[in-house]
Amino acid sequence: MSDKEELRYKDERSGILVNGVGRSGNRALLYSMGLEEDDFRKPMIGIANSFSELVPGHIHLRELARDVSDGILEGGGIPREFDTIALCDGLCQGHCGMRYSLPSREIIADSVEAVVEGNQLDGVVLIASCDKIVPGMMMAAARLSIPAIVVTGGPMIAGKCNGRTNICLSNLREFVGEYQVGKMTYDELRKMEMASLPTVGSCSMFGTANTMSALAEVLGLTLPFMGTCPAVASEKRRLARASGKRIVKMVKEGLSTDKILTKEAFLNGIKAVMALGASTNSVLHLMAISHEAHADITLDDFDRISRQVPYLCNLRPSGAYAVDVLHDNGGIPAVLKAIQDKIDDSQITVTGHSIKEVLEAQPLVENDVIYPRSAPKNKQGGIAILHGNLAPDGAVVKASGVKPSMHQFTGKARVFNSMEDSITAIENGEIHAGEVIVLRYEGPKGGPGMREMFLVTALLVGRGMDESTALITDGRFSGSTRGPCIGHISPEAAAGGPIGLIEDGDIIHIDIPNRSLTVDLSDEELAARRKHFTPVVKATSPLLKKYSALVSSADKGAILHTHD
Repeated sequence: MSDKEELRYKDERSGILVNGVGRSGNRALLYSMGLEEDDFRKPMIGIANSFSELVPGHIHLRELARDVSDGILEGGGIPREFDTIALCDGLCQGHCGMRYSLPSREIIADSVEAVVEGNQLDGVVLIASCDKIVPGMMMAAARLSIPAIVVTGGPMIAGKCNGRTNICLSNLREFVGEYQVGKMTYDELRKMEMASLPTVGSCSMFGTANTMSALAEVLGLTLPFMGTCPAVASEKRRLARASGKRIVKMVKEGLSTDKILTKEAFLNGIKAVMALGASTNSVLHLMAISHEAHADITLDDFDRISRQVPYLCNLRPSGAYAVDVLHDNGGIPAVLKAIQDKIDDSQITVTGHSIKEVLEAQPLVENDVIYPRSAPKNKQGGIAILHGNLAPDGAVVKASGVKPSMHQFTGKARVFNSMEDSITAIENGEIHAGEVIVLRYEGPKGGPGMREMFLVTALLVGRGMDESTALITDGRFSGSTRGPCIGHISPEAAAGGPIGLIEDGDIIHIDIPNRSLTVDLSDEELAARRKHFTPVVKATSPLLKKYSALVSSADKGAILHTHD
């Protein structure tokens, strides 16, 4: 046998790093890190770890990465861990730092792509927990079309204090409003702060972090039960180890993400969103991931499916229970079992089996955590898409979080060009019953970065104003938001949308059952105002300037425009 033949170690993608005499330098670099020649014959698996000491949902991910690494070694692969960034939306709330949260999704996707493609890895395990990191990882998986599996960090356990149970971060934000109007003492608030978040993990309500972790499972990118398994459970570590073993088999089977992330899989994801009462941010993220997978979904898909799939899950912030309780009741497999006749259960998952096969052993769960189909929390899904002369390209509302008395509401506009100004007005008692807060220049381009307006909504709910006052914005909301709050208004003010033309006192109509968002202005009056319209441009940083120049509107998922 010739030297050239002896130096052909494998046929997988990573063979480009080690095969042949010309790769002597490459092999030397790998030898320098302690690898042996026999390792060159094994699949090289990346572990994209978003560990961070700044993020409660990510501070434990080093331990999970070790479990994944052990599984890869046991499966016959070579694990190679690398890092990417993570921001905590909770810590970014209420200040200018939130402008960086949504843009970080693109940075994460790009960084994973750069490492995986730069090293021609054979497969990748994506470890993440929180709001933009999980979708950023999934965008990378869709873009790469190689074997990939997601390991989610898991939710924290809910808090208990003063006789209250299932306390989540969303409750704590509302407690601030209660304190400000005298419903809670300062000492009670401080005690709640210490007790509300008792463990590490993603925040325990069904906000964006847990929504996207659940959707990773629905889309077929995780092992069963991964999406809801608590961060501190030993089960999570076993699932992480099993994921490491499974990715090696996926490489050998050639099971790449393009075989998993089909258009039908994304439609399944929308159906799960409706049954779960999931975060409105799922609209942005599912659209962005589907775009990377060349299986684009639209707002029309969300609107159509919201009328077909009932809202079943009694989860905070709109319901009674934290995510660990859903896990105890069967997790995502139980939810999919409840709507199995609505989904395409022939879709393949990282297990190598179809959803139908995965659900064969899952019993039907019907209780006060997952409501029965015969008596759902709502006959329609948890998210609704609104249109009208105030939102020609659409707007999004978490209908499951709106009290029935506010499903139809008419009020006078109170206009603000920044979140901070609206918060000041609420805290000073300047917002009154019968008003609609119009919060603009917070969209993807105008923010820039499309900040979450959660502090605004939490103050309204905490002050008991969620049945007398509404909020509309071209920004977005936290997954933990509840109340009459409509976001993602498109086109946004910075792009010349009608929301930029609204003035104090204009009459706004919200009609969720009829999917309508309108202002009492004629086409002629809107055209006259547009003649004198100049968008507000906010001072910003180099990163955000680039983002603002490239980002699409919210109705397209806030994706970045590219030349193709």
